Amino acid sequence: MENTNLTHEELVTKVMEALESIRPFLNKDGGDIELVDVKENKAFVKLLGTCSNCHISHSTMKLGVENTIKQHAPEILEVINIDDM
Repeated sequence: MENTNLTHEELVTKVMEALESIRPFLNKDGGDIELVDVKENKAFVKLLGTCSNCHISHSTMKLGVENTIKQHAPEILEVINIDDM
């Protein structure tokens, strides 16, 4: 059984690793992403550059960013773009 009692720092590290793996794809289109915070199994991110106002940014968040984060850090239950709040 997988250890779900990660420290906050360990969870942040896993999320950062996920973002690093997807960053080249965002950079290729002139965008980027920033991790704002991790709280209560939620990752709060901010799309930057051309990604911040792209008409398909919602798809990028769900299909790209959220799936990648959940693969690296299954403890994360939700990924929230702070610009959508």
